[in-house]
Amino acid sequence: MSSVREVSATETASAVSLGTVLLVDDELAVRKLVARILARRGYTVLEAENGEDALRVAGEHGAPIDLVLTDLVMPGMGGAEVATQLRLLWPRMRVIYMSGYGEEDLSTHGVTAPAMFLSKPFRPDDVVAKVGEALC
Repeated sequence: MSSVREVSATETASAVSLGTVLLVDDELAVRKLVARILARRGYTVLEAENGEDALRVAGEHGAPIDLVLTDLVMPGMGGAEVATQLRLLWPRMRVIYMSGYGEEDLSTHGVTAPAMFLSKPFRPDDVVAKVGEALC
């Protein structure tokens, strides 16, 4: 089980957070890399290793989450279900799905509304640009 990790201001580019991102991915290496990229750009990053963990982390955080960046396909609760559950708490929360599957597979995995998508593998600049687009 992963732990809640809020990145400190000393690890970010500025002392003011650009927003709180809940990063959900069952691949540890991907999760750590993306968390580091976003933290260095000024985002507060919370990490979760799966859907159930994401709900726990969000509940323990106790403050609004601006964006969930979630893997689409994970063991147990997938990204679409995570987003649905979290939007009950924060209806205005933005969502970006990331996957090695194509964007055309979103509906196959439970995404019913128009959604932002990030195809794996991606470059660091792709992640930063997509998160910035979602939060503006």
